[in-house]
Amino acid sequence: MIDYYSTSAEFYEMVATRHTASSGPPLRRVLEGVDTSYGPVLEIGGGTGRVTEVIASALPQAEIIVAEPSATMRAMLTSRVARNPDLRRRVTVVDGAAQDLPLPEKLSAVVIFGVAGHLTAPERVALWKRLAACLPDGAPIVVELMGVSSPRVIPPVMSLRETIGRQTYEWWIGGEPTEGDAMRFTTTWKVLSDGRIVREVTDSYVWHTFDVARLAAEAGMTSRRITEAGGQAIPEIGVLVK
Repeated sequence: MIDYYSTSAEFYEMVATRHTASSGPPLRRVLEGVDTSYGPVLEIGGGTGRVTEVIASALPQAEIIVAEPSATMRAMLTSRVARNPDLRRRVTVVDGAAQDLPLPEKLSAVVIFGVAGHLTAPERVALWKRLAACLPDGAPIVVELMGVSSPRVIPPVMSLRETIGRQTYEWWIGGEPTEGDAMRFTTTWKVLSDGRIVREVTDSYVWHTFDVARLAAEAGMTSRRITEAGGQAIPEIGVLVK
């Protein structure tokens, strides 16, 4: 398992807070009609737990299993769950990557945000097959699409700027094609004090591009794509239905 996040984990909450503000409402609407009596809801790639909170709010009776392979991210996730009495009662945090995650016999729904592109196409096909065996007919797999359906050059751009205390944080991200369906994204966090860069943290990762139609074909499921909520553009979300 490659840990994609520990290098820049100290900054992750700034991105997650903004991201969940836009992706949380449509995710909540997708999940609100789910019957959770069949089994737990599984979140693959829980990060620091922002999406976990959305799932728990949308499905107040659900048992939730959250898998996060990064020890640094999992520490923040566990802290968030432990300090909330409702989450503490219903959420189980486990160490595991999508490729080899042990699954319960039954699941009511699955949420996969920020993960699918870390898997190759054969790895995704194997995952969809394993998940389908646990889900009842009509149950959703909700996947974050990331808006990159094929490799392309993305020049570095500042995607976030936040001030905390005396420091300002800038998040720069860019990408370029590598081989096949893959891109290499490079991210840089710049920490500024009095307008001067005092620290930079750079990392990179490979992301296998896809769109919801490709995921549906891999999974043998029907699909739909959500791009707006309340008239506002959102990060793309795909819903696969068994």
